[in-house]
Amino acid sequence: MTISLKYCNITVNDVDESIAFYSGALGLQVLMDVPSGEFRWVTLGSDAQPGLGLVLSVPHAGRSQADGDALQELLTKGELPMLVFSSDDVDKTFETVRASGAEVLQDPVDQPWGPRDCAFRDPSGNMVRVAQEPAA
Repeated sequence: MTISLKYCNITVNDVDESIAFYSGALGLQVLMDVPSGEFRWVTLGSDAQPGLGLVLSVPHAGRSQADGDALQELLTKGELPMLVFSSDDVDKTFETVRASGAEVLQDPVDQPWGPRDCAFRDPSGNMVRVAQEPAA
């Protein structure tokens, strides 16, 4: 038996603004953008990990009003789990993301546990980290 991650959800306030950030600043490609009732099924991906889709959805998509409200509150407070991407050049990635206007949380730094990483907030307030493994 084999198992692999197929989709990972990212809760966002504005799908179009998030597409611009994740595709423009991070270089991901839009894999699907299909209407789904009053919402959309939008997935982004990378050639570096074929078969993995990041799903962008607003807090109330497919949820009850109460659950959507609770998720919106967590998103607004910046309390949703962070996303961590891997890059082969974290400094170059940092400059590209910073140039996009993203809020910088941490400049690139060598972490004591190994990777060099940096951190931003996406347009919805989600923390996004980018890490590069140390050279062998």
